[in-house]
Amino acid sequence: MRGAVRRRGVRTVTHGIHHVTAIAGDPQANLDFYAGVLGLRLVKRTVNFDDPGAYHFYFGDGVGTPGTLLTFFPWPGAFRGRRGTGQVDVTAFAVPAGSLAAWSARLAAHGVAHEGAFERRGERVLAFEDPDGLALELVERTEAPAVEAWPGGPVDAAHAIRGVHAVTLRVARLAPTVALLEGVMGWRAAGDDRGRRRFAADHAGPGALLDVVETPDDPPGRMGAGVVHHVAFRVADDAEQAAARAALIAERMRPTAVQDRNYFRSIYFREPGGTLFEIATDPPGMTVDEPPASLGASLRLPPWFEPHRAEIERRLPPITPPGAGAPA
Repeated sequence: MRGAVRRRGVRTVTHGIHHVTAIAGDPQANLDFYAGVLGLRLVKRTVNFDDPGAYHFYFGDGVGTPGTLLTFFPWPGAFRGRRGTGQVDVTAFAVPAGSLAAWSARLAAHGVAHEGAFERRGERVLAFEDPDGLALELVERTEAPAVEAWPGGPVDAAHAIRGVHAVTLRVARLAPTVALLEGVMGWRAAGDDRGRRRFAADHAGPGALLDVVETPDDPPGRMGAGVVHHVAFRVADDAEQAAARAALIAERMRPTAVQDRNYFRSIYFREPGGTLFEIATDPPGMTVDEPPASLGASLRLPPWFEPHRAEIERRLPPITPPGAGAPA
């Protein structure tokens, strides 16, 4: 039953955010912005497993560590979405303390309009949008999470992004989403700042925070370019995922069957506020089909699509990967 969590005492634990997936328009503009401007490494160039005529790009730290990943389905010509209730409002990245002045200068040099720095919850924040209008923030962290650097990346390592800081959900009713996070998914309350409820996972790495804002009078969001498609939460292995699925079924949340995403295994469900949630395993990870030094260098396909590689490559628009000189 959507809209309520019955809290039957069944509880699982998710270990923070695994990745955030959003919709984009032009694939080249997406690559140029996230790798070229923000300095995230393209750690996987594959296809949308549900629509293999479209790319699926994974950006993250040097090895694609869970908690650092922002991924995109770029559909050329996609209509713009609309931010609203029932979806992720903002995706925030962590950066080292004292970095925002350098980031402000970098964004300005690339013609990216931005707001801030301003303070919220005792954190210094810089807000801006990507080429499709996806709302993003950079948030200074005194103790920024330790992640794997991208050797040769375009951003000075002293200022480089350290993974996902937090995502903010907008919901029409706060209580059911809070009950799911605390009572089923194992997140703990970590404060309330003028109606912005914060929750923390059970680890101190990247992707350990989530904010929820109640906006009952706002219109619902509309899916499209510049909007987050889903948020994925981490579990350590298949056993933890099975336990999570059982807990969700006990709460009548209707999770899907396990889906093989090649780099992790996933289940999906709609949280009471409307946002699509995923629970993804950490293994096998981004290096299952290419070594760390070559991540993102070529189009990778899962085994079931390899027999159709030539057809798939013909359908995909040409792109120039980061650091390359000619379309691929």
